[in-house]
Amino acid sequence: MAPPSATMTESYEVPQTKPSNGYDKPDSQPEGTVAHETGPSQRGVKASMQHFPAPPKFSDKYEEREYLKGRLALAFRIFGKEGFDEGVAGHITLRDPVKPDHFWVNPFGVAFSQIKKSDLILVNHEGKVVDGGPVRLLNQAAYMIHAAVHAARPDVMCAAHSHSIYGRAFCALGRPIDIITQDSCAFYDDLAVYNSFRGVVLVKEEGENIAKSLGNKKAVLLQNHGLLTVGQTIEATIFWFCSLEKCCRAQLMADAAAAGRGGATIKIDDEDASFTYKAVGTPRAGWFSAKPAFDVMERESAPEVFA
Repeated sequence: MAPPSATMTESYEVPQTKPSNGYDKPDSQPEGTVAHETGPSQRGVKASMQHFPAPPKFSDKYEEREYLKGRLALAFRIFGKEGFDEGVAGHITLRDPVKPDHFWVNPFGVAFSQIKKSDLILVNHEGKVVDGGPVRLLNQAAYMIHAAVHAARPDVMCAAHSHSIYGRAFCALGRPIDIITQDSCAFYDDLAVYNSFRGVVLVKEEGENIAKSLGNKKAVLLQNHGLLTVGQTIEATIFWFCSLEKCCRAQLMADAAAAGRGGATIKIDDEDASFTYKAVGTPRAGWFSAKPAFDVMERESAPEVFA
Protein backbone atom coordinates (compact mmCIF):
# COMPACT_ATOMS: atom_id res chain seq x y z
CA MET A 1 0.00 0.00 0.00
CA ALA A 2 1.18 3.48 -0.80
CA PRO A 3 2.81 5.51 1.97
CA PRO A 4 0.89 8.55 3.19
CA SER A 5 1.52 11.79 1.36
CA ALA A 6 0.25 15.30 1.94
CA THR A 7 2.83 17.05 -0.20
CA MET A 8 1.92 16.14 -3.78
CA THR A 9 2.80 18.85 -6.28
CA GLU A 10 1.35 17.56 -9.57
CA SER A 11 -1.92 18.98 -10.86
CA TYR A 12 -4.19 17.43 -13.46
CA GLU A 13 -5.04 18.58 -16.94
CA VAL A 14 -6.77 15.69 -18.69
CA PRO A 15 -9.34 15.68 -21.50
CA GLN A 16 -12.85 16.05 -20.13
CA THR A 17 -15.81 13.87 -20.99
CA LYS A 18 -19.30 13.28 -19.61
CA PRO A 19 -22.35 11.06 -20.16
CA SER A 20 -25.07 12.02 -22.61
CA ASN A 21 -27.97 14.28 -21.62
CA GLY A 22 -30.32 12.46 -19.28
CA TYR A 23 -27.45 10.74 -17.47
CA ASP A 24 -25.24 13.66 -16.44
CA LYS A 25 -27.09 15.34 -13.55
CA PRO A 26 -28.11 14.16 -10.05
CA ASP A 27 -31.82 13.96 -10.84
CA SER A 28 -31.44 12.85 -14.46
CA GLN A 29 -34.06 10.41 -15.65
CA PRO A 30 -35.05 9.99 -19.33
CA GLU A 31 -38.48 11.30 -20.21
CA GLY A 32 -41.10 8.59 -19.89
CA THR A 33 -39.31 6.58 -17.23
CA VAL A 34 -38.94 6.77 -13.47
CA ALA A 35 -36.62 5.03 -11.04
CA HIS A 36 -37.28 1.29 -10.86
CA GLU A 37 -40.48 1.60 -12.85
CA THR A 38 -41.21 0.86 -16.48
CA GLY A 39 -42.06 3.62 -18.88
CA PRO A 40 -45.51 4.29 -20.32
CA SER A 41 -45.05 1.54 -22.89
CA GLN A 42 -43.10 -1.71 -22.60
CA ARG A 43 -43.28 -3.72 -25.82
CA GLY A 44 -46.60 -2.10 -26.59
CA VAL A 45 -48.13 -2.59 -23.13
CA LYS A 46 -49.07 0.54 -21.15
CA ALA A 47 -47.63 0.87 -17.64
CA SER A 48 -48.58 3.20 -14.81
CA MET A 49 -46.38 6.08 -13.68
CA GLN A 50 -45.81 7.53 -10.22
CA HIS A 51 -43.84 10.38 -8.68
CA PHE A 52 -40.48 9.63 -7.12
CA PRO A 53 -38.34 11.88 -4.90
CA ALA A 54 -35.13 13.45 -6.18
CA PRO A 55 -31.86 14.53 -4.53
CA PRO A 56 -32.09 17.71 -2.42
CA LYS A 57 -31.01 21.03 -3.95
CA PHE A 58 -29.22 23.84 -2.13
CA SER A 59 -28.93 27.56 -2.77
CA ASP A 60 -26.15 27.90 -0.18
CA LYS A 61 -22.95 26.05 -1.19
CA TYR A 62 -21.64 25.99 2.38
CA GLU A 63 -24.85 24.38 3.59
CA GLU A 64 -24.55 21.88 0.75
CA ARG A 65 -20.97 21.11 1.75
CA GLU A 66 -21.96 20.26 5.33
CA TYR A 67 -24.85 18.08 4.19
CA LEU A 68 -22.69 16.19 1.68
CA LYS A 69 -19.89 15.63 4.18
CA GLY A 70 -22.44 13.93 6.42
CA ARG A 71 -23.57 11.74 3.52
CA LEU A 72 -19.94 10.86 2.73
CA ALA A 73 -19.35 9.79 6.33
CA LEU A 74 -22.43 7.55 6.06
CA ALA A 75 -21.04 6.12 2.81
CA PHE A 76 -17.88 5.01 4.58
CA ARG A 77 -19.92 3.42 7.35
CA ILE A 78 -21.88 1.49 4.70
CA PHE A 79 -18.65 0.28 3.09
CA GLY A 80 -17.41 -0.81 6.51
CA LYS A 81 -20.63 -2.69 7.20
CA GLU A 82 -20.43 -4.41 3.80
CA GLY A 83 -16.86 -5.56 4.50
CA PHE A 84 -15.30 -3.50 1.73
CA ASP A 85 -12.34 -2.55 3.90
CA GLU A 86 -9.00 -4.31 3.40
CA GLY A 87 -6.39 -2.98 5.78
CA VAL A 88 -5.91 0.67 4.82
CA ALA A 89 -6.97 0.22 1.17
CA GLY A 90 -9.99 1.93 -0.35
CA HIS A 91 -11.25 5.47 -0.75
CA ILE A 92 -14.35 7.50 -1.57
CA THR A 93 -14.09 11.11 -2.66
CA LEU A 94 -16.55 13.99 -2.76
CA ARG A 95 -16.06 16.99 -5.04
CA ASP A 96 -16.29 20.06 -2.83
CA PRO A 97 -19.29 22.20 -3.87
CA VAL A 98 -17.57 25.39 -2.62
CA LYS A 99 -14.21 24.69 -4.32
CA PRO A 100 -14.94 22.27 -7.18
CA ASP A 101 -11.24 21.62 -7.86
CA HIS A 102 -10.87 20.24 -4.30
CA PHE A 103 -12.24 16.99 -2.92
CA TRP A 104 -12.99 15.46 0.47
CA VAL A 105 -11.63 11.99 1.20
CA ASN A 106 -11.07 9.61 4.10
CA PRO A 107 -7.86 10.07 6.13
CA PHE A 108 -5.35 7.29 5.49
CA GLY A 109 -5.46 4.55 8.10
CA VAL A 110 -8.81 5.38 9.75
CA ALA A 111 -11.34 2.52 9.71
CA PHE A 112 -14.34 3.00 7.42
CA SER A 113 -16.70 1.92 10.19
CA GLN A 114 -15.40 4.62 12.54
CA ILE A 115 -15.30 7.63 10.22
CA LYS A 116 -17.14 10.75 11.30
CA LYS A 117 -17.95 13.87 9.33
CA SER A 118 -15.23 15.77 11.21
CA ASP A 119 -12.59 13.17 10.23
CA LEU A 120 -12.78 13.89 6.49
CA ILE A 121 -9.89 15.78 4.90
CA LEU A 122 -9.97 18.32 2.07
CA VAL A 123 -7.39 17.91 -0.71
CA ASN A 124 -6.56 20.50 -3.38
CA HIS A 125 -5.69 19.90 -7.03
CA GLU A 126 -2.00 19.68 -6.15
CA GLY A 127 -2.54 16.88 -3.65
CA LYS A 128 -2.10 18.99 -0.51
CA VAL A 129 -4.34 18.53 2.52
CA VAL A 130 -5.74 21.99 3.21
CA ASP A 131 -8.48 21.32 5.76
CA GLY A 132 -10.17 18.58 7.73
CA GLY A 133 -9.88 16.31 10.72
CA PRO A 134 -7.07 15.49 13.14
CA VAL A 135 -5.54 12.72 10.98
CA ARG A 136 -4.26 14.47 7.87
CA LEU A 137 -2.57 11.57 6.13
CA LEU A 138 -3.43 11.24 2.45
CA ASN A 139 -3.32 7.93 0.59
CA GLN A 140 -1.19 8.76 -2.45
CA ALA A 141 -3.05 6.20 -4.61
CA ALA A 142 -6.33 7.85 -3.65
CA TYR A 143 -5.05 11.20 -4.89
CA MET A 144 -3.60 9.82 -8.12
CA ILE A 145 -6.79 8.00 -9.12
CA HIS A 146 -9.45 10.39 -7.88
CA ALA A 147 -7.77 13.63 -8.94
CA ALA A 148 -7.59 12.32 -12.50
CA VAL A 149 -11.20 11.11 -12.46
CA HIS A 150 -12.58 14.35 -11.03
CA ALA A 151 -10.56 16.39 -13.53
CA ALA A 152 -11.72 14.31 -16.49
CA ARG A 153 -15.38 14.13 -15.43
CA PRO A 154 -16.90 17.50 -14.47
CA ASP A 155 -20.27 15.77 -13.94
CA VAL A 156 -18.89 13.44 -11.25
CA MET A 157 -19.57 14.49 -7.66
CA CYS A 158 -18.31 11.27 -6.07
CA ALA A 159 -15.98 8.37 -6.89
CA ALA A 160 -15.47 5.14 -4.95
CA HIS A 161 -12.83 2.43 -5.05
CA SER A 162 -12.25 -0.46 -2.70
CA HIS A 163 -10.77 -3.96 -2.76
CA SER A 164 -14.04 -5.86 -2.36
CA ILE A 165 -13.67 -9.63 -2.55
CA TYR A 166 -15.96 -10.50 -5.48
CA GLY A 167 -15.01 -7.41 -7.44
CA ARG A 168 -11.31 -8.15 -7.29
CA ALA A 169 -11.93 -11.84 -8.01
CA PHE A 170 -13.89 -10.99 -11.15
CA CYS A 171 -11.34 -8.35 -12.17
CA ALA A 172 -8.74 -11.12 -12.41
CA LEU A 173 -10.59 -12.17 -15.60
CA GLY A 174 -9.90 -8.87 -17.36
CA ARG A 175 -13.34 -8.70 -18.99
CA PRO A 176 -16.71 -6.94 -18.50
CA ILE A 177 -19.64 -8.56 -16.74
CA ASP A 178 -22.31 -10.24 -18.84
CA ILE A 179 -25.83 -8.82 -18.82
CA ILE A 180 -27.52 -11.82 -17.24
CA THR A 181 -29.74 -10.26 -14.54
CA GLN A 182 -32.05 -7.27 -14.17
CA ASP A 183 -29.52 -5.69 -11.81
CA SER A 184 -26.69 -6.02 -14.32
CA CYS A 185 -28.77 -4.03 -16.83
CA ALA A 186 -27.84 -0.90 -14.83
CA PHE A 187 -24.37 -1.33 -16.37
CA TYR A 188 -25.51 -2.07 -19.92
CA ASP A 189 -23.14 -0.18 -22.24
CA ASP A 190 -22.07 1.81 -19.17
CA LEU A 191 -19.11 -0.17 -17.89
CA ALA A 192 -15.44 -0.06 -18.91
CA VAL A 193 -12.48 -2.38 -18.35
CA TYR A 194 -8.96 -1.15 -17.66
CA ASN A 195 -6.81 -3.97 -19.04
CA SER A 196 -3.60 -3.16 -17.22
CA PHE A 197 -2.02 -3.53 -13.81
CA ARG A 198 1.23 -1.82 -12.89
CA GLY A 199 1.12 -2.09 -9.13
CA VAL A 200 -0.14 0.42 -6.59
CA VAL A 201 -1.14 3.66 -8.35
CA LEU A 202 1.66 6.04 -7.29
CA VAL A 203 2.21 8.07 -10.46
CA LYS A 204 0.13 10.63 -12.32
CA GLU A 205 0.21 8.73 -15.62
CA GLU A 206 -1.49 5.66 -14.16
CA GLY A 207 -4.29 7.75 -12.66
CA GLU A 208 -4.81 9.44 -16.01
CA ASN A 209 -4.90 6.06 -17.78
CA ILE A 210 -7.62 4.86 -15.42
CA ALA A 211 -9.62 8.05 -16.00
CA LYS A 212 -9.29 7.65 -19.77
CA SER A 213 -10.41 4.04 -19.53
CA LEU A 214 -13.46 5.04 -17.48
CA GLY A 215 -14.42 7.56 -20.17
CA ASN A 216 -18.06 8.61 -19.80
CA LYS A 217 -19.13 5.40 -18.02
CA LYS A 218 -20.37 4.96 -14.44
CA ALA A 219 -17.92 2.18 -13.57
CA VAL A 220 -14.67 0.55 -14.58
CA LEU A 221 -13.26 -2.87 -13.74
CA LEU A 222 -9.57 -2.46 -12.91
CA GLN A 223 -7.82 -5.63 -14.04
CA ASN A 224 -6.13 -7.53 -11.18
CA HIS A 225 -7.22 -4.73 -8.86
CA GLY A 226 -10.92 -4.04 -8.18
CA LEU A 227 -13.94 -1.88 -8.86
CA LEU A 228 -14.24 1.87 -9.37
CA THR A 229 -17.61 3.61 -9.62
CA VAL A 230 -18.58 7.24 -10.08
CA GLY A 231 -21.80 9.21 -9.85
CA GLN A 232 -23.51 12.57 -9.79
CA THR A 233 -24.43 11.92 -6.15
CA ILE A 234 -22.74 10.12 -3.28
CA GLU A 235 -25.72 7.80 -2.98
CA ALA A 236 -25.69 6.71 -6.62
CA THR A 237 -21.94 6.10 -6.51
CA ILE A 238 -22.28 3.86 -3.47
CA PHE A 239 -25.23 1.99 -4.93
CA TRP A 240 -23.39 1.37 -8.21
CA PHE A 241 -20.42 -0.01 -6.27
CA CYS A 242 -22.51 -2.29 -4.07
CA SER A 243 -24.60 -3.44 -7.02
CA LEU A 244 -21.58 -4.10 -9.26
CA GLU A 245 -19.94 -6.09 -6.47
CA LYS A 246 -23.07 -8.27 -6.28
CA CYS A 247 -23.23 -8.58 -10.06
CA CYS A 248 -19.65 -9.88 -10.02
CA ARG A 249 -20.58 -12.36 -7.32
CA ALA A 250 -23.70 -13.48 -9.19
CA GLN A 251 -21.78 -14.03 -12.41
CA LEU A 252 -18.99 -15.97 -10.73
CA MET A 253 -21.65 -18.26 -9.25
CA ALA A 254 -23.71 -18.50 -12.43
CA ASP A 255 -20.69 -19.20 -14.63
CA ALA A 256 -19.52 -21.95 -12.28
CA ALA A 257 -22.99 -23.51 -12.17
CA ALA A 258 -23.37 -23.33 -15.95
CA ALA A 259 -19.93 -24.81 -16.55
CA GLY A 260 -20.73 -27.63 -14.16
CA ARG A 261 -23.69 -28.54 -16.36
CA GLY A 262 -21.69 -28.19 -19.56
CA GLY A 263 -23.55 -25.08 -20.66
CA ALA A 264 -23.50 -21.28 -20.50
CA THR A 265 -25.56 -18.55 -18.86
CA ILE A 266 -28.49 -16.99 -20.72
CA LYS A 267 -27.82 -13.40 -21.72
CA ILE A 268 -30.47 -10.64 -21.80
CA ASP A 269 -30.98 -9.36 -25.34
CA ASP A 270 -29.96 -5.82 -26.25
CA GLU A 271 -33.49 -4.43 -26.58
CA ASP A 272 -34.59 -5.59 -23.15
CA ALA A 273 -31.28 -4.65 -21.56
CA SER A 274 -31.47 -1.13 -23.02
CA PHE A 275 -35.07 -0.69 -21.88
CA THR A 276 -34.25 -1.86 -18.36
CA TYR A 277 -31.16 0.37 -18.21
CA LYS A 278 -33.36 3.44 -18.73
CA ALA A 279 -35.32 2.50 -15.62
CA VAL A 280 -32.57 1.30 -13.26
CA GLY A 281 -29.31 2.73 -14.59
CA THR A 282 -29.86 6.50 -14.40
CA PRO A 283 -28.45 8.92 -11.80
CA ARG A 284 -31.83 9.39 -10.16
CA ALA A 285 -32.45 5.64 -10.04
CA GLY A 286 -29.06 5.13 -8.39
CA TRP A 287 -29.74 7.84 -5.81
CA PHE A 288 -33.17 6.44 -4.96
CA SER A 289 -31.91 2.84 -4.81
CA ALA A 290 -29.33 3.81 -2.19
CA LYS A 291 -31.82 5.65 0.01
CA PRO A 292 -32.78 2.63 2.21
CA ALA A 293 -29.16 1.79 3.02
CA PHE A 294 -28.38 5.40 3.92
CA ASP A 295 -31.54 5.65 6.04
CA VAL A 296 -30.58 2.51 7.96
CA MET A 297 -26.98 3.63 8.48
CA GLU A 298 -28.09 7.06 9.67
CA ARG A 299 -30.38 5.45 12.23
CA GLU A 300 -27.60 3.10 13.38
CA SER A 301 -24.78 5.65 13.62
CA ALA A 302 -26.31 9.06 14.35
CA PRO A 303 -25.49 11.38 16.04
CA GLU A 304 -21.85 10.17 16.27
CA VAL A 305 -21.32 10.01 12.48
CA PHE A 306 -22.28 13.70 12.12
CA ALA A 307 -19.93 14.89 14.85
